[in-house]
Amino acid sequence: MLLVVSAPSGAGKHTLLHELLKGDGNIGYSVSATTRAPRPGEREGVDYYFLSDGEFAARRSRGEFLECFEVFGKGHWYGTLASEVGPKLDEGKWVVLEIDVKGAMAVSERHPEAISIFIAPGSTEELERRLRGRETEDETAIQRRLGQARQELAAAGRYKHYVINDDLD
Repeated sequence: MLLVVSAPSGAGKHTLLHELLKGDGNIGYSVSATTRAPRPGEREGVDYYFLSDGEFAARRSRGEFLECFEVFGKGHWYGTLASEVGPKLDEGKWVVLEIDVKGAMAVSERHPEAISIFIAPGSTEELERRLRGRETEDETAIQRRLGQARQELAAAGRYKHYVINDDLD
């Protein structure tokens, strides 16, 4: 079964999924591919598959992605490789896709049986506090992420489940 999880940046989806995946061998995590450069501490094949623009485009043209989109209009592509999902499903595992709203809608169209979960912060004020607390982005990037978050929150009703992440436990 596919488990599709989306949330605005800063809502805590990665933290929640890390907790979910600890110690459960029946749940597989799908590592996404991207054309952006690795951030400090990110590892190839663990955090993302870091592909060149040409390699990503070639794989896209060969139909190797379940979904893929350019994100934030900055020329960076992200996508879910079918090769990350199919073998795990064939083994009878649940497969978690941590993807954005556009990707989630594309996967849900191809796999209507997928369980979709939208994770939201307690409020937009809380989301802004978390984004600023990271201290990894400038004001322009924070404002862009908050604008994107408003659009993503507006699409939350298209998911089968809605979770407010205001208490990790």
